Amino acid sequence: MPSHVLKYSPYARFTSLDHLTVPVTAEVIVSKNIRLCSVKTYQGSCHCGRISFEVDADIDHVRSCDCSVCRRRGALNDRVAKEALRLLVPWSDLTLYQWGSRTAKDYFCPVCGILPFRRPSDPTAQELREGVEPFDGWAVNVRCLKGLNLESIPVKKIYGSRIEHNV
Repeated sequence: MPSHVLKYSPYARFTSLDHLTVPVTAEVIVSKNIRLCSVKTYQGSCHCGRISFEVDADIDHVRSCDCSVCRRRGALNDRVAKEALRLLVPWSDLTLYQWGSRTAKDYFCPVCGILPFRRPSDPTAQELREGVEPFDGWAVNVRCLKGLNLESIPVKKIYGSRIEHNV
């Protein structure tokens, strides 16, 4: 075994070469084709600047959803671990919007209306049957991050309009 192997990060990606630390149930395959992540700290805000935050992310793709809310808001989201987002203003400065199953939490600025991040909804019964795992993190609207070249990031289409919600 090589002296340098990939070390697992809390962001569910490999971040650096180091001594191996892997749960006993995990199987690791090391190859020269693995892309090492580059987790960066981004500064983000709503349009008017009232809501500001930092996020640690390795943005290798973004998600564009076609559900009724996401289609209207036009967000490009990157999912990050819960602890990767740091709000720099009090939570009371944000307004919360919930709809449908009321398990998602959409936070937006009450002044300019921009939604910089959200807690995604829990998987529906249909999604759980299809093997979708619950996600306990944040979906950050990368359009609200400073210094990010949006044209260089691949977009993954999410078909939220096809999910059957039994509310």
